[in-house]
Amino acid sequence: MKTYKKTSEAIAALDAEQFRVTQESGTERPGTGEYLNNHEPGIYVDIVSGEPLFASTDKYESGCGWPSFTKPIEPAYVNELKDSSHGMIRTEVRSNHGDSHLGHVFPDGPADRGGLRYCINSASLRFVHRDAMEAQGYGDYLNQVDSD
Repeated sequence: MKTYKKTSEAIAALDAEQFRVTQESGTERPGTGEYLNNHEPGIYVDIVSGEPLFASTDKYESGCGWPSFTKPIEPAYVNELKDSSHGMIRTEVRSNHGDSHLGHVFPDGPADRGGLRYCINSASLRFVHRDAMEAQGYGDYLNQVDSD
């Protein structure tokens, strides 16, 4: 099994927005994320550690302004923590190995798909197209991604 970890080299390679979001628990402005309107088949991995987080098959249009997913591709790679910042009680989502702030999860997703909405910052993700998954070491997840 592939090993995923946070390295100083990965942190140094982040642009200012990626650093602010992943390392300082920031949030990108709604409607601005690179992957909001991405409809290509593939998976989304942590920009820091490379651990697989979400599949395009589980992405949907929620209208919230950020990429939304119904579930993580590998639940063990996603940590959910209580977040009481900004005068609200929410559930923060962080990557397990990279410890990157990803976004939040809410109980208002599609009921027929589990009822959850993982509202995720594009700045915390790197998209791996289905055609490149095998070459980049994510071949084990091909069965979770539509081929069209």
